[in-house]
Amino acid sequence: MAKSSVLSSSIAKKVAMALSGLFLISFLALHFGMNLTSVFSEETFNACSHFMGYNPLIQFVMQPILVAGVIFHFVMGFVLDFKNRAARPIPYAKNNGAANASWASRNMIISGAVVLAFLGLHFYDFWFPEMVYKYVESNPEEPTRYYEELVHKFESPIRTGIYCISFLLLSLHLWHGFNSSFQSVGFNNKFSKALHKLGYAFAIIVPFGFIFIALFHHFNH
Repeated sequence: MAKSSVLSSSIAKKVAMALSGLFLISFLALHFGMNLTSVFSEETFNACSHFMGYNPLIQFVMQPILVAGVIFHFVMGFVLDFKNRAARPIPYAKNNGAANASWASRNMIISGAVVLAFLGLHFYDFWFPEMVYKYVESNPEEPTRYYEELVHKFESPIRTGIYCISFLLLSLHLWHGFNSSFQSVGFNNKFSKALHKLGYAFAIIVPFGFIFIALFHHFNH
């Protein structure tokens, strides 16, 4: 009975992590779509950013949920990784992991840790200054300030390089994580194959799209 309870708890944790990952993926797609507008139209990007920055529903409901989702997903990831390692305290004499699994699946905790560090940088670069601007300094609304702030962040080749490397690791993290999420929640039907392909496409298009945006602003301003 105890063993069954532990197994059920482990499955529940994996499902919860998978659902939180799928939830964060939806926000990542929205964030990518908004940032992509900066490549084509300064006015559109400013308008989208101003709406996201001052809409009460987004600021006081969706934003706290997003932050909580990020914390939950990564904490749960570290917890599950620790438990998996603890379950095999004695390492195999010879472990040829590459023969059975991809690098991405065997190193999710590494790519996840780097992605978490990247999120910290992203918060430092954009979210914290925005909170200070609006709520600490109580500055008036400036609907046209966002594009210039974005461009300024990508003037530094070091910061741009860090962003690009982080997005490469995000791509690896998503490559395994997206499809693992569907497997964890038991989604297995005639649409599974198409969803797996969609997951692989997302893992390539979105992170490399972010890299394109960073490089575009770095080399064009």
